[in-house]
Amino acid sequence: MRYLRPLMQVGPARPQGARRFGACWYTQVEVLARDADPYVVGLEDLPEEDLARFSEGVVAPQVMGILNTTPDSFSDGGQHSGTADAVAHGQALVRHGAQIIDVGGESTRPGAQLVPVEEEIARTAPVIRALREAGVKPPISIDTRKAAVAEAALDAGATLVNDVSGFTFDAGLAPLCAARGVPVCVMHAQGDPQTMQDNPRYDDVLLDVYDFLDRRISALVEAGIDRGQIIADPGIGFGKTLDHNLALLQRISLFHGLGVPILLGVSRKRFIGTLAHVPDAADRGPGSVGVALAALGQGVQIIRAHDVADHAQAIALWRAAVAHPEA
Repeated sequence: MRYLRPLMQVGPARPQGARRFGACWYTQVEVLARDADPYVVGLEDLPEEDLARFSEGVVAPQVMGILNTTPDSFSDGGQHSGTADAVAHGQALVRHGAQIIDVGGESTRPGAQLVPVEEEIARTAPVIRALREAGVKPPISIDTRKAAVAEAALDAGATLVNDVSGFTFDAGLAPLCAARGVPVCVMHAQGDPQTMQDNPRYDDVLLDVYDFLDRRISALVEAGIDRGQIIADPGIGFGKTLDHNLALLQRISLFHGLGVPILLGVSRKRFIGTLAHVPDAADRGPGSVGVALAALGQGVQIIRAHDVADHAQAIALWRAAVAHPEA
């Protein structure tokens, strides 16, 4: 099997014959395989059917603001665990430029323990309901692995389900999302939060993650979820070493071959602290923005972030500086 990765470029001078992809464009594709060295070909060397899927997931760059209602998240645990504090923070995220708010009630940091369903519902559904009652209009995502939590969140006003397990933890979650007709985000993780950083291994992390997401997207479609309602996340930091994370980031445009928008969640993560020598997660905003802008240059469409104002400002300036006038 071969895998195709569009070699994204940016800038106002777009060559004749280049394929537009949001604010990016490309004229060449890298061909990858498990049993051969990668090589690069021009668009003229590929049939249209190989290129068509790249255009299916194009959306304008968006920022997903993180709203953790947990006492133990790795960066902001306990800061927004009260409903009033959570609502105030959610309103601030929207003012600062978040187009989506992602509400989570179970920490997924390495080593985190499973939260009982009733407790996770109590942490999230009242906050979502209060956000809607406070006039918050953008889509609200519920970050959960559990069908009962998602159902309570949807009843409270959530409009998207974001599952870090790739819809493998709870067999009832995909049918629920199909029945409710809501968009979903499917993420790759090796293992669960308790064990995922215990010596993770891959044959080829880039292609293994791609194949997992491809299979899960097919399973979601079979479950009744429209492909146009699916987002994919390669799961940086979830069962990956530093080298695994960098391998995914360096060739992240490969995932456009899935034909769905790609979400990147790297905000304040440990590998940023390791590379930038910043031990305190709260101080990793600049590194998080740097990785996000690199991903935008490869066509990634959704950036999940804690520091929404910084990301929104950086993305606006990035687009003004590098995008084609028509983008």
